[in-house]
Amino acid sequence: MNVEAFDHIVLTVRNIDATCAFYARALGMRVTTFGGGRKALSFGAQKINLHQYGQELVPKAKEPTPGSADLCFITGVPVSKVIEHLNENGIEILEGPVQRTGAVGPIMSVYFRDIDGNLIEISNYESA
Repeated sequence: MNVEAFDHIVLTVRNIDATCAFYARALGMRVTTFGGGRKALSFGAQKINLHQYGQELVPKAKEPTPGSADLCFITGVPVSKVIEHLNENGIEILEGPVQRTGAVGPIMSVYFRDIDGNLIEISNYESA
């Protein structure tokens, strides 16, 4: 077997509507509805399915918990512009810009938290 890519991941959240609003505003993700009214955050060829805490679909993670994820997203936008956007939207930056190592090489990153406390890293493969 050979895994080629992620299709989707699942985030367990406290409030699906508030999470959708945050990710649409902060990261420009599209909110999509599928399978009986379920919600997902879509970007590129990937999506993040959302599970309401306490009402997760089965099968599920052994201990689904809001705020337990650490996610890195790649953007073509320079990190300096990402920082401007976050500041304009009142999103507190925890760290950055800082150099890190991504899946295929050096990246420049900035870190913040979403409304559930998940750590979000926005990075690019260009210098900031």
